[in-house]
Parts: sequence; structure tokens; C-alpha cells
Amino acid sequence: MAPVDLTISPWRDAAACLANPDVDFFPPREDTLAIARARAVCAACPVADECLNWALLTNQPDGIWGGHTVKERRAIRRTWLEESQRAS
Repeated sequence: MAPVDLTISPWRDAAACLANPDVDFFPPREDTLAIARARAVCAACPVADECLNWALLTNQPDGIWGGHTVKERRAIRRTWLEESQRAS
């Protein structure tokens, strides 16, 4: 995972979600249509990687970040932490 500035503003200004205020990036987990809409915005976002990295580093408990759900981010974070522990 690339190093990320923990402040949101450097990359957030270029985020596609800012231009899509009608899309819910914090939908209920069972609302698959809303999740798909959020992911579609993230798929075209120029800073999706930075968004995902920020969410992983700050352990965001809710929402779609970088196109990933909470469950997906937990799995990515778990793998990242395991790899970090093996490397040290």
C-alpha cells in the first residue's frame, strides 16, 4: 500500500464523489443497488486508490471508499496487516 497523507483534502478535491451529491456512499449493507451506484462513481474516479488507502489507514467503519465496501476493506486490511507482520 502506498504512503498516504492522512488528511483528506489533498486528494479529495479531485474525487468523483464531489460531483455526484445524489449518490449515497453510505448505503445500508443490504442496498445492493445503492452500493452498485457508488461503485460506478468510484470506478471512474481519478483518486480511487488514494481514497481506498486513506480508508484502510484510518480504518473507516462505514461507507464505500475507493469502490470497496466495509467487508472488502476488512479483508484487504487483514491481508495488509498480515503481510506487514511477516515482513518485520
